[in-house]
Amino acid sequence: MDIAALRAGTPGCAHRAHLNNAGAGLLSRRTLETVTAHLELEARIGGYEAATERIDAIEAVPAAIAELIGGRAGEVALFDNATHAWQAACYAIPFRPGDRILTGHAEYGSNMLAYLHLARRTGAEVVVVPDDEHGRLDTTALEELIDERVRLVGVTHVPTGGGLVNPVAAIGRITRRAGVPFLLDATQSVGQFPVDVDEIGCDMLAATGRKFLRGPRGTGFLWVRTEALERLEPHVSEVSAGVWDDKDGFLWQTGSRRFTTFEMNYAAVLGLGSAVRQALELGPAVTGERTLALGAALRERLDALPGVTTYDLGRERCAIVTARVAGVPSAEVKDALARHGINASLTSPDQARTEGRDVHPLVRLSPHYYNTEEELDRAADVLAGAARAAQPR
Repeated sequence: MDIAALRAGTPGCAHRAHLNNAGAGLLSRRTLETVTAHLELEARIGGYEAATERIDAIEAVPAAIAELIGGRAGEVALFDNATHAWQAACYAIPFRPGDRILTGHAEYGSNMLAYLHLARRTGAEVVVVPDDEHGRLDTTALEELIDERVRLVGVTHVPTGGGLVNPVAAIGRITRRAGVPFLLDATQSVGQFPVDVDEIGCDMLAATGRKFLRGPRGTGFLWVRTEALERLEPHVSEVSAGVWDDKDGFLWQTGSRRFTTFEMNYAAVLGLGSAVRQALELGPAVTGERTLALGAALRERLDALPGVTTYDLGRERCAIVTARVAGVPSAEVKDALARHGINASLTSPDQARTEGRDVHPLVRLSPHYYNTEEELDRAADVLAGAARAAQPR
């Protein structure tokens, strides 16, 4: 990759060292121009008319997403965020009293709330699978827990609060053998490194556009394997999700279109399409290799600093790096980074309430392929300075 050219095509790189890609990646200039061009078109000729004029480009977005993750175009539905996409899949499963939902300790907080809500409403039970010695979901324990009561296995690929990568391909092999639906939250993984739904073996996948995909905020998508649709009953219906039928009243649209809504922010949708096409052009394997290498390099720098501790679990780790400076509140460290022009964020215990680690809040740093070694050095220098200042004199 030509990193200098990619940075020149990313306006934000001129102003900040952006190490908060796990929060929201920087828009490329081409994606920014795609969004603004459609907004200008809407202002000039009208919203409905602009959508009609760009209908081919709009309808090409699900196909591009499907290509990115190894699915088919008819299996992708667009949403305004990953949470709504994930909920559309999870709430479409007809749970009954006695059913079980298996998930992990690192499951995202919104997902866990949904499981608990479904359990309260339907009489299902939520079972948290133990971790292995590396902090990942223990696949041996998962296999032992799967029986005829299990209606869903739901797992977060990469938790929001650290560098852990769950063994999702192994989980997929287990769920396929058992015939149990597997819902994957890929919010932090799609765009960070290659994600292939067939290699993983999941039945449903939800992700966002705003993070490592570098799309606009307010975008997300759901992928549902065609063969899994017969097990799902969408919990919301509206005019774009079904078709009228004289015999049965209505029928669901084919494929994942049954999960869609009529009204969308088409400027954002087109921006998402632009970001996905750029990811495809660069190559997820190529960008993923660089992104993961930058994460490892940053973690190595921080591990070498006296008074700084990293907290990332897992045998395989991604580019999300979490750390704490001894004697300094993490919010103060984040503010110090901001004063030096470096974007970072904080973890929260509410993001993964069942994780069981009393370590949050941590400073979260998440580089992407357009970041540089010099930016990593600057971030490490700020944390080193904070650690030195906290030492007793």
